[in-house]
Amino acid sequence: MHKFTLGIEEEFQVLDSDTYRLRSQMSKIIDDGKVLLQERIKEEMHQSMVEMGTNICENIHQVRDEVSYLRQQVIKLADDEGLKVAAAGTHPFSKWDQQLITPNPRYDAIIQEMADVARGNLIFGMHVHVGIPSREEGLEILNTVRYFLPHLYALSTNSPFWEGRNTGFKSYRSKVFDKFPRTGIPPFFASVAEYDKFVDILVKTNCLDNSKKIWWDIRLHPFYPTIEFRICDVVMTVDEVTCIAALMQCLVAKLYKMNRKNQNFKNYRRLLLNENKWRAARWGIESKLIDFGKEEEVPFAKLMSELLEFIDDVVDELGCRSEVNYVYQILEAGTGADRQLQVFNETNDLVEVTKYIVDQTRKGL
Repeated sequence: MHKFTLGIEEEFQVLDSDTYRLRSQMSKIIDDGKVLLQERIKEEMHQSMVEMGTNICENIHQVRDEVSYLRQQVIKLADDEGLKVAAAGTHPFSKWDQQLITPNPRYDAIIQEMADVARGNLIFGMHVHVGIPSREEGLEILNTVRYFLPHLYALSTNSPFWEGRNTGFKSYRSKVFDKFPRTGIPPFFASVAEYDKFVDILVKTNCLDNSKKIWWDIRLHPFYPTIEFRICDVVMTVDEVTCIAALMQCLVAKLYKMNRKNQNFKNYRRLLLNENKWRAARWGIESKLIDFGKEEEVPFAKLMSELLEFIDDVVDELGCRSEVNYVYQILEAGTGADRQLQVFNETNDLVEVTKYIVDQTRKGL
């Protein structure tokens, strides 16, 4: 069986230790971090964000070790500068127009092109790479795994607040990102040639200079032999990271196995998948998603049980049963969004919510 290696990228908030507001001081963390972590720590467009990326991991246990280590390091680097680090898809109350942009020709070009849409894109995500045998097989898997994106997204919802308001959404991050071009669930592509032709037209007509500017919820990575899941909010805890990454790895492995046996999983129109994505953003794990085969609404917990049953024959092969079963704890305790809202309901104080996020980011390290 192909190895289905993993890689995780997490975008963290950089906070003031006293006010818990976003602080545009990422460079203080990056400069020291580069010495120790080299390419595993990166700047982002906003100076109040820092990105951490694992090495290639052979299995989910390496993911846990790497993510834990990188979180420990970035928290220590921040502490040394009198700063805090938080893992949530949006900051509960800071304003985007008060954050500084990182000086960089690439970011300058994006701001020049997209103006306030880019400046206002103060959101924090988690990207998961799963290794694929070839682009051809990767595209077949990508077409099918789109169906499960809303399920995975609902588990990661962790951005209910925006600029001091309870938005009513479990993930407002995606609503902010929807303003960008080339976002959302991608269309079906019949072949790699068709996919490449689409990208070539966009490059030729100056829509983009390379295919990294395709920001879909899932994509064939332009440079690495991976499928990159991009739909999730950054999640609060390492347990949630490993759970969601394990589910993604299992889905890719299961669909690969089915393709090898010439077994098909029906592909549904993107317009239908978008209905489920909207529900996942609005209600998270409390949503009813649509089972398009049965043409009926189904409670999220029931759909997750069906998903776990679907991937069951690859879970032990990949050695991730305890990580996958953590889904039940998310369903019981709530996602990051549910827990943020619970703290807010108890305290009516967004600073307390932010302190809670900071504590959860360290949990289990």
